[in-house]
Amino acid sequence: MQKSHSTLSQSPKSAVNTLPSQQRGLVFSSILLIIVIIGMVLLALYLVKLDRTITHKFEGKRWDIPAKVYSQPLELYQDAKVDNDTIKSWLELLNYRSNKSYDRTGTYYKSGNDYFIHTRGFSYSAADVDKEQVIKMTIADSKIKSIQSTEQNASGIIRLEPVSIGGIYPDNNEDRLVVSLDDVPQPLIDALVATEDRGFYEHKGVSVRGIARAVINNFTGGARQGGSTITQQLIKNFYLNSDRTMKRKVNEAMMAVLLELHYSKDEILQAYLNEIYLGQNGNRSINGFGLASEFYFDQPLSELSIDQQALLVGMAKGPSVYNPRRHPNDSKARRDTVLNNMLTIGTLSREEYDKALEKPLGVIDKPVDGKSRFPDFLDIVKRELNDVYYSDDLKNEGLIIISTLDPITQMAADKAVSKKLGELRRNGTKTKNLQGALVSANPETGELVAVVGSGSEFTGFNRAVDAKRPVGSLLKPIIYMTALESGRYNLASSVDDTPITVNLRDGGDWNPKNYDGRDHGYVPLTTAIAQSYNQAAVRLGMEFGIDTFAKQLRRLGVEAKVPDYPSVLLGAVNLSPMDMLGVYQVFATGGFRTPIHSIRTVIDDRGRILQRTGLNTQRSIAPETNYLTNYALQQVVKSGTARRIESLGSNLNLAGKTGTTNDYRDAWFAGYSGNYVSVVWVGRDDNKPIGLSGGTGALPVWVDYMNRLKLTPVSMPEPEGIEWLWLENNSGKLSNERCANARYLPVMSAYLPEEASSCAIELYEQDRAREQMQWQSQQGNINQQRRREGLDIPNGEAIDEQNNQNNDGQQEGIIIDGPKVRKLVERALEWF
Repeated sequence: MQKSHSTLSQSPKSAVNTLPSQQRGLVFSSILLIIVIIGMVLLALYLVKLDRTITHKFEGKRWDIPAKVYSQPLELYQDAKVDNDTIKSWLELLNYRSNKSYDRTGTYYKSGNDYFIHTRGFSYSAADVDKEQVIKMTIADSKIKSIQSTEQNASGIIRLEPVSIGGIYPDNNEDRLVVSLDDVPQPLIDALVATEDRGFYEHKGVSVRGIARAVINNFTGGARQGGSTITQQLIKNFYLNSDRTMKRKVNEAMMAVLLELHYSKDEILQAYLNEIYLGQNGNRSINGFGLASEFYFDQPLSELSIDQQALLVGMAKGPSVYNPRRHPNDSKARRDTVLNNMLTIGTLSREEYDKALEKPLGVIDKPVDGKSRFPDFLDIVKRELNDVYYSDDLKNEGLIIISTLDPITQMAADKAVSKKLGELRRNGTKTKNLQGALVSANPETGELVAVVGSGSEFTGFNRAVDAKRPVGSLLKPIIYMTALESGRYNLASSVDDTPITVNLRDGGDWNPKNYDGRDHGYVPLTTAIAQSYNQAAVRLGMEFGIDTFAKQLRRLGVEAKVPDYPSVLLGAVNLSPMDMLGVYQVFATGGFRTPIHSIRTVIDDRGRILQRTGLNTQRSIAPETNYLTNYALQQVVKSGTARRIESLGSNLNLAGKTGTTNDYRDAWFAGYSGNYVSVVWVGRDDNKPIGLSGGTGALPVWVDYMNRLKLTPVSMPEPEGIEWLWLENNSGKLSNERCANARYLPVMSAYLPEEASSCAIELYEQDRAREQMQWQSQQGNINQQRRREGLDIPNGEAIDEQNNQNNDGQQEGIIIDGPKVRKLVERALEWF
């Protein structure tokens, strides 16, 4: 009983102890549940945040895409002046490969004079797309005899795609060429999936099998192996970083699953192909297979062979470790591994596999992408763009810029400057550090076609635009243009080349001298400009005033402030080669000014045209004035300081002007053919004397450059207000072709000479007297005939027969009275 009582008496106490324990468990469970719920809510919120992060970037602007700059295309059409060398050079610049079957884009075949070219096509805008096509073309006598294409063309003009000349890169220094999945060869996709993620099309972002395999290999001492899927790799590269932390790994896995929930496998794969890091070009990263193809093989992705595609896929594991330029053996081993993976999963046959293994790496020695072939021209394009667009838009928006660069012309400029400066530098100590600049444009359109403004490595100082130097005698044509425009002078007028003293504002005197140290007295205007006489130019310039000279410069497009001291008449004003190119462009086009420009079109990433440069042409000089100025500049070539240009062909009627500054510090030449206007400057950056004149320093460079081009003659149309007359040279008076000092020259109709030379008057009097005698003789014979026939002789026509007989015997000795001679002279002047 006691035992039983004792047992019963303990039951209440046990119940009391059990109740708090249950309550504690319930509280703990509740707290745990709350924690779990809060955790799930926080996780959900975190997942929502991750989800928004993913969709915001994936559906928005994924990358900062650099702007790409291209040359003008090569236009091919019937009878176009294109020779074999031009076609060869252009195809080399585009890295086209010779292939007898020409069955792939970027290939061609030449048989005799016939070309078969399989073009890549190019998009100039959404509405202007050249499809890939095969061109059959025959070239003979330096022009296209016939041309055919597999694509219809209403215009008759087929364009060979432009050459890439560089880019404008984002601040993050990432460079990429975005490609669509349709542009990616299927073997590359097969290689990528076989090597990086064989379950890519089955998993939902994360591969449990891959993770397990990686863990086993890593713990058993096998080769370290990652378990990341292609989707996870994209997440890591696109959103995260490469930190080896658990947090990053967890985020990577969750974001990979979320990404797969939102987007298709193709969208994910395309993003991966454009995001993957595949190398380094200086301070810029090479991202995406599209750019890597250009960087390593100088070919579009679609033209790579299977072994080349496998090499790029292999580099995805480690671009620095498997860099084919630095570690060719490791790179080849990795490439072969990728090929073996393709063989294993059946996307590559044994025959294809064996053939691919035998191939060399085929990587180009020096990458052309990233580093511009033509940095000076690209610099000018950037400057022109910066005047219109924000810097971020140029760096990030994927713009396409079609420039005015002609690659063939640019290479001619590079070769000419390199060759001739090299020769001049060997002349002595003064020329050892010689520098130069060359600019060239199409005069009719104002399109800049070639620029040389720096050394072998571009430093940012582009002498074509940044070197502001005295231009010397390049400005003298403006003085003579002003004189001709005034009507006081014509091309045969006399100008004074005797010593001149100009009083300066500070009370001093200026006594300009000729470069040859001689005075030439009164000389014809064309001689003064052809021989570049300083004294004559200053005297003529002061006659019309420095203000007039400055206004004329502004008419010709010079925006720089022109000093108001007399020495500006001899070029003591600092201007750049580009400034002078604009001036001579006006002379070359009959007086029309078209601003020099380097851009044709700007296209955004959707193919919309943002800018198209049209012809903004204005009349700067009256056509009659420019016609006479052009004639004077042609005399510089025919008989003046630029006579060596005649070696290019006397039938070209080239025109130009040499320029030399004080102490022979700067040498210039500016001139033009029918299709090129070009300016050359030669000097030293430290402004020390070089001992070269325009004729010995700049002119050889200009001649070498122009000699490499296909020049057309200067054939300026004659304006209505021009007449050609015989003028007495060195007086400008009317003359006669039989006079010893007569020249047949163009003259403005509004300003015909009012005086005749003594030689012309004498010849005219003789001609009129001879005509009078002939008339009298004829009239006498008529009168005699009438008398024999018994007819009356009309009043005023009776001629004394005796005088007539005397005239027959002494025609040369006839003397006409003075008043009659004066009347005849007046009539002669009216006739002139």
